[in-house]
Amino acid sequence: MGVKRQPQPALSTDPERARRVSEVLKAVAHPLRIRIVAILADGDENVTALSEKLQAPQAIVSQQLRILRSQGLVEAERENGFARYRLIEPNLRTLVACMEGCAR
Repeated sequence: MGVKRQPQPALSTDPERARRVSEVLKAVAHPLRIRIVAILADGDENVTALSEKLQAPQAIVSQQLRILRSQGLVEAERENGFARYRLIEPNLRTLVACMEGCAR
């Protein structure tokens, strides 16, 4: 039997939780980082594949991935000498789906 999670306090009443959510939003609040998160929501990728899909230089993609990693949103795992990136914050998939509906 799994451990039952305690409900989190509402953002409107918990300043610390609101601060953390704002940090997550700041981390993804860049067009290239939003696109990286959207790609990773569909599955793990290496920098080369991300760079090709985004049509952006690998150095820039790596820089944006560092920002996402620093906030604990993605992680890298070594595979055959290459780093494969994946989302570690599962709620980002929901955020991506929400953002897809927000575009005008």
